[in-house]
Amino acid sequence: METYYKPEDLPKFEEIGKEVPELAKKFFEYYDAVFAEGELTEREKALIALAVAHAVQCPYCIDAFTQACLEKGSNTAEMTEAIHVVTAIRGGASLVHGIQMRNIADKLSM
Repeated sequence: METYYKPEDLPKFEEIGKEVPELAKKFFEYYDAVFAEGELTEREKALIALAVAHAVQCPYCIDAFTQACLEKGSNTAEMTEAIHVVTAIRGGASLVHGIQMRNIADKLSM
């Protein structure tokens, strides 16, 4: 089935810097530093990234970080729970903006 996002494009990510290699180099150095072991383990960072990938709805990131999570020892239950956490935050953020709607509605109803 043809899709807008092609899985075979994911490995081409490194090509993003062809025309501006100095910027790509800086980005990838930063990216590598962010995902290196630190106060959080690489496994924890991969779970966070997987959850964020769902929030920003990036199929390439979902693909890459699903693989990373599995490689770093996460299981499907942990990954699913991470997705539920981001869903709760995303849903709550949408709901809390309902206060903005209520404030405007109250103001206009006066």
